[in-house]
Amino acid sequence: MADTVLEEWRELSEDFKKLEAVNKIYQEKIDEVNKYQKECEKQLQHQKYRIAIITKNIQKSGTKYEELKEEILKREAQLHEIKQTLPQDSGRYLKVILGNVNVSILNKEEKLKYKGDYEKFKLIISVVAFVLAIVNLMFISRRVERLYLFILVWYYFTLTIRETILRVNGSRIKGWWRTHHFVSTAAAAVLLIWPESETWNQFRVVFMAFNAYLSFVQFLQFRYQRGVLYRLKALGERDNMDITVEGFHRWMWQGLSFLFPFLFIVYFVQFYLACTLYSLSTMTGATWHVPTLSLLFFILSAGNITTMIMIVPDKFKRNVKLKYRLLSQRLWNSTDNSTKQN
Repeated sequence: MADTVLEEWRELSEDFKKLEAVNKIYQEKIDEVNKYQKECEKQLQHQKYRIAIITKNIQKSGTKYEELKEEILKREAQLHEIKQTLPQDSGRYLKVILGNVNVSILNKEEKLKYKGDYEKFKLIISVVAFVLAIVNLMFISRRVERLYLFILVWYYFTLTIRETILRVNGSRIKGWWRTHHFVSTAAAAVLLIWPESETWNQFRVVFMAFNAYLSFVQFLQFRYQRGVLYRLKALGERDNMDITVEGFHRWMWQGLSFLFPFLFIVYFVQFYLACTLYSLSTMTGATWHVPTLSLLFFILSAGNITTMIMIVPDKFKRNVKLKYRLLSQRLWNSTDNSTKQN
């Protein structure tokens, strides 16, 4: 038995030598990768600097360099793709939350996996939130209410971190929809610390009913947007790192008649909640939580409605331009054909 144990240890020691050799190569490759990353970043900045100079010279000369402009646009697109393969700056928000940590995902498959985990996370929490909202409508329990509100705070705060990491790794979420989650985090936090009172009891039922409906709409949006994104990515019109959002984007027009009513109900109920809270703030014994929440719900409603209103006319203008462009092209083709026949 003793000889067998010693033999196994000698075999394991030989395997350890192989591990040391492989680890040495691994560390050398990491140093080599870091060296090439720095060189790529240097060359990337050089390309951007020279392109900026060339572009200024074109503008000053007044000469139309149409072919060169096309080449510049292609080069900028290529530089963007190269940039996505290099580590990106985490930004101030992540540095405050996580510290000076590199959150860049360099492997394309790992990026898509992280994006997929983000989408699953949103879907699972939407289902959990729907169930808890229904439970809170059926039963009055301060503990269940606090649990639900704590999940909302954690959910929206986690979304702000995950979406920032996604942006670092090439996702194009921006503007209001990102701000929306910061405002929602603040609103959920104020709701969590709102003490039980007459104002809360009057607001409770309509708030829980709204959140049950909101979770249902988020589920519909997830299914709808996932299908639209899949088709657009297959056509090469969207990036693989684009994500579903809780609002409305320009690329979501197919099936618009189905989605629009649900979204507008959400946005106007948010406005109704803001008005209700403002009315409750005038009651005797109302704490600072009530007017603060009224303002936050008003911001959410105004931001959502304004963004929707800005998108709709812009889309119709694009459709009209496209219609006239196609009509002009048909007229030109018909004129050209008649000229050839003559």
